[in-house]
Amino acid sequence: MPEPIGWPDDPDSPPPLPSSSLMVEDGIELLAPIEGDARELFVTVDENREYLREWLPWLDDVNSVDDELAMIRRIRDDKNFNWVYLIRKYGELVGVVSLNWVDWDNRSFGLGYWVSESSSGRGIITKSCRRVIEHCFVDLKLHKIGYRGCSGQSS
Repeated sequence: MPEPIGWPDDPDSPPPLPSSSLMVEDGIELLAPIEGDARELFVTVDENREYLREWLPWLDDVNSVDDELAMIRRIRDDKNFNWVYLIRKYGELVGVVSLNWVDWDNRSFGLGYWVSESSSGRGIITKSCRRVIEHCFVDLKLHKIGYRGCSGQSS
């Protein structure tokens, strides 16, 4: 395991930013979205709209590539802290794991996720969430977690 890069014990120092990429295992990588991902992200969400609708209240607010582009920009510029990782399996976008909030004072964070119907039940979410949690605990020195996921989805 790499040396921690996280927040020092000096409370006056700024907290660290999460890594922009995390390797889960051979073939599965987590990457922070860039503007060029907007089209693929929209297509993946749109193709899985009916499957995901039960669990994702924001789904009907995403109706175009421009909506995804705005989300990517909002996350990039978020001062209240929101971090998203695209889950890529052999390069194909299959889902998302996100830090929906971080409370640096209490060193806690909220985790959310979704996975495409065709990738559900293959352990991708379990492995991806485990990797993000490890990153938060080891590298960012957070120590409490809450999560919001699609409870009916298989990992």
